Amino acid sequence: MTEHLYYHNSFLYEFDAEIVEVAAVDARSALVLDRTAFYPNSGGQLFDTGAIVCGNSKLRVAEVAERDDGTVLHFIEGAADVRKGSCIHGQIDIDRRRDHMQQHSGQHVLSAAFVRLFNMPTVSFHMGVDSCSIDLDTKNLTGAQVGAAEDLANNVITQDRPVTIRFVTQEEAQGLGLRKMPPVERDRLRLIDIHDFDLTACGGTHVAATGQIGCILLRKTEKVRQGWRAEFVCGKRTVATARRDYVTLAESAALCSSHIWDLPQQIRKFQEENRAIRKANEQVLQELVDFYADRLVRGAKPQTGPTVVTRVFSDRDLTFIKLLAQRLTRHPEVVALLASTSAEPALVFANRPDSLSIWGHS
Repeated sequence: MTEHLYYHNSFLYEFDAEIVEVAAVDARSALVLDRTAFYPNSGGQLFDTGAIVCGNSKLRVAEVAERDDGTVLHFIEGAADVRKGSCIHGQIDIDRRRDHMQQHSGQHVLSAAFVRLFNMPTVSFHMGVDSCSIDLDTKNLTGAQVGAAEDLANNVITQDRPVTIRFVTQEEAQGLGLRKMPPVERDRLRLIDIHDFDLTACGGTHVAATGQIGCILLRKTEKVRQGWRAEFVCGKRTVATARRDYVTLAESAALCSSHIWDLPQQIRKFQEENRAIRKANEQVLQELVDFYADRLVRGAKPQTGPTVVTRVFSDRDLTFIKLLAQRLTRHPEVVALLASTSAEPALVFANRPDSLSIWGHS
């Protein structure tokens, strides 16, 4: 089992260790160390990346995973002459680690806020590259509740409460009022304690005080099978997300010659105009269909039995020729055979209205 250095110090960005195994997993090279500060994919948190320096080689760590027995696999890129027993120096990608600390600690604060205010427990947490999400066990989630939870979470961040790590036994944990007990029993539990606000078992990397989270922004909510999903960002991601959102809104507003705050009103106006245009186009199309139908029937050659109207259109689509076929077969004893040779060729055959048979193929 690998010694997990990040359990005790989330701010450890460099460390020394020894290679205890050089493994091949699915045609990928991976190193197992006797100790590591690299965090593996676990508990909804993304893995660390960085580098392992071994002799004259500097190997990029592209992914980190953990086996069931607790050993940590460091997947490296490129060929390297590394051997079991070699000493290495590990270097964590600091920006990525700090981002993950902000997101994960922010999740703890946000999940605790939903429990304190509305007794909505978090059933799962997912950290993505651009945003994070929690799934809440609730049948309903209102905008007012979202706003209240976001406000409380940011108040806790502003208060810069200490975030500490401690280890307890399962028996000790039972009486501490944890927000959520882990499903797997272990001899000792690692607890993340946000002073006077939240206490829960977690193996992830976390900030030392809530102020380091920066802020929390809840972006959207949606109904999912097990409750409601809330998407959020924390810290520097909040700034990047707000900047991207603002640029998008500003460009959209410029296209509408309006202020970003007036965009909803402008969009509603465009929707109403589009509905009116669509209705007018439908009316014009119907008038055009009526015109063509009357002209084609009048121009059809007299014959015994049903009148067969045939026509090939090079500038009309399937919608038009289907409407025309329907209009033609309102006339008694008329059969329509129409085709379109436009971008999407189509063929329509329609018989008398009392048979109500229309075939179309494109």
